[in-house]
Amino acid sequence: MTEKNPNKGYVAVLGWSLRCIDALERFDRRYVIVAPVWAQEYAEQHNIPFVSWDFERLNDRSYELAITLKEMGVDVAIPLYEETVEWAGAVNSVLLNNPRLLGQSMLFRDKSLMKRRAQLGGIRVGIFEEAMDHSDVIRFLKRVNQTLLKLDGDPNDPIHFKAFDKAGCLGHRVIRTADDVASISVDEFPALMESHLSGWEFAVEAWIKDRKIQFLNISEYVTLGYSVFVPATPELEKWRGRITQEIEKLIDVFDIDFGFIHPEYFVTSDGTMYFGEVAYRPPGFNVFELLERAYGFNAYQGLVLAFDPKTTQEELDAFFPTPVKDAKGHAGCFGVYPRRRVVSELALPDETVDDPYFEFHELVPPLEQKVTKRAAFGTHWGLVYFFGDDPHRLRDLLKHQEDLDFYV
Repeated sequence: MTEKNPNKGYVAVLGWSLRCIDALERFDRRYVIVAPVWAQEYAEQHNIPFVSWDFERLNDRSYELAITLKEMGVDVAIPLYEETVEWAGAVNSVLLNNPRLLGQSMLFRDKSLMKRRAQLGGIRVGIFEEAMDHSDVIRFLKRVNQTLLKLDGDPNDPIHFKAFDKAGCLGHRVIRTADDVASISVDEFPALMESHLSGWEFAVEAWIKDRKIQFLNISEYVTLGYSVFVPATPELEKWRGRITQEIEKLIDVFDIDFGFIHPEYFVTSDGTMYFGEVAYRPPGFNVFELLERAYGFNAYQGLVLAFDPKTTQEELDAFFPTPVKDAKGHAGCFGVYPRRRVVSELALPDETVDDPYFEFHELVPPLEQKVTKRAAFGTHWGLVYFFGDDPHRLRDLLKHQEDLDFYV
């Protein structure tokens, strides 16, 4: 364990992640983990500073949590997951004496409010509406396709149906027909509907301090919900200047003084950049781990630096590498979802394991034989990791994994 510096900030991390805890153990900041009661026994056994808390929907007890942390001497709260973003906002509004931070956290959680705020700030977004029931979805599907001057018999342009306040692909469906609408269950409403943007979709990870970008990574999606790698190909990296401008716009429009954001964008064939959404927490698909493999810095420690009010610019400059130039290679991962309806065992394809870019996997044998139908983008069964010098070869390799069976 690294010795803690009493002159630096004391941080509360909202959410349970062993990878994050390991990074904090090896960093010079004092920390406390705020997580549900099921983690308490493990925390006590391993001497992990711990406060038990249940993150149901944000409620009046956020003030109670803020006072508990304040009395401990905590300077700032850091959200690890979508469900803790509003809690961190509520806690930080007390710890940092800035009521605006609660409202800001709500913008980051509610995809509809978020898009309105972006639009008001002059950021380009697709067409979107809220849906309260199935009839709203049918109406929006028809209206979007009318606008696109579709004729009777033409296949519909798809629309996207997303949960208001869930992370990433959870609750994300692509809707093309009335049958697709009928498959949505009543408890998925209310939701957000968006027009489809055809183009190159990618994500950005930006560490921000004093309203300034300290490090910006571009994550290239090979197939959304399946695979990602960092740093991106030169073809996507050539947009870095424009992307940086868009992130600076986000900082301005969403009034971000510090922290970490994970926005998603589309670039269309004519070079127009559309804003998709932005999260105020680490990305999925273990992108933090991919960044450490590619660059060597620990992204969770970077998170602490971006949030800690006592971090100096000198520390930040010494911590973060130069994007792309300092990368030792390209790191990517593939989320495995069984392609068969019935499986009995895990069987990694020889061509995957034998590939020089293959590193390791986190797949486990199946717990049951019947594979549940993948609703929307679903949840992968585990990740397979790759690393190599050539981003194009890595991209093609990740794409090829979609045609292979990992469970038979």
